[in-house]
Amino acid sequence: MKDKIIRHFFVLMLLVVCILQFSLYSQATTLSNKMLAWGFRRGENHEQATLDAASEKVIRDFEGISMGNKDSNKIYLTFDCGYEEGYTESILDALAENDVKATFFITAHYLNTASDIVKRMIEEGHIVGNHTVNHKCLPNISDDEIRKEVMDLHNAVYEKFGYEMTYFRPPKGEFSERVIDVVTKLGYKTVMWSSAYDDWDVEKQNREEYGKTKIIDNMHNGCVLLLHATSKDNSVILGDVIKEIKNMGYEFKNINEFEP
Repeated sequence: MKDKIIRHFFVLMLLVVCILQFSLYSQATTLSNKMLAWGFRRGENHEQATLDAASEKVIRDFEGISMGNKDSNKIYLTFDCGYEEGYTESILDALAENDVKATFFITAHYLNTASDIVKRMIEEGHIVGNHTVNHKCLPNISDDEIRKEVMDLHNAVYEKFGYEMTYFRPPKGEFSERVIDVVTKLGYKTVMWSSAYDDWDVEKQNREEYGKTKIIDNMHNGCVLLLHATSKDNSVILGDVIKEIKNMGYEFKNINEFEP
């Protein structure tokens, strides 16, 4: 009788394990790898932007960040840093002069060529985020390759500075449900944006008033603002832009103080 009970117990346990494995397999195979390209439509009169519904749903489902509370005057300044063009130190100077903290999403190229600036970012209380090693289109590569793109940079930053990155931004704003699942399981929170302009194009500079207008006119509650540190214009106008935004009644917070 006792042996029969033991056999039944092991059969039951085996069945439970099989059910759990099937459940995990089913979940993994149902994750979509449909390419999503982040987008938004600007609001009028400083109303919140309208985010692309399909893309925003994936970010929300994985508890990522895209736009903050519509009833809060808090805004969040972020920069993408694929490579150093010579302007980031001026940007850091403007942030220090105006007592604003920001999040800088860096690539491996940036870390390897401008590690002194990354060190300064960390020392001055800014957040350094993960923008992957090679800035690849992540939906086009395997899970293992995604992990390598993220964790090789993660480990390199930790080895250099003892700094643990926790925020992630997909290259070119391109992702899929599968991509965000992989990155989230690595312990990262994905950060998108609700305002940006074509400042990434180094051929489109010396448009300082244009840049100011684009940033100021599209400011809104909960704004996650994306700027590029490769922009000469941003390095020139940032101090004035910050002062104007503060005068409008908004409060700068870093992404680790995000209010959903």
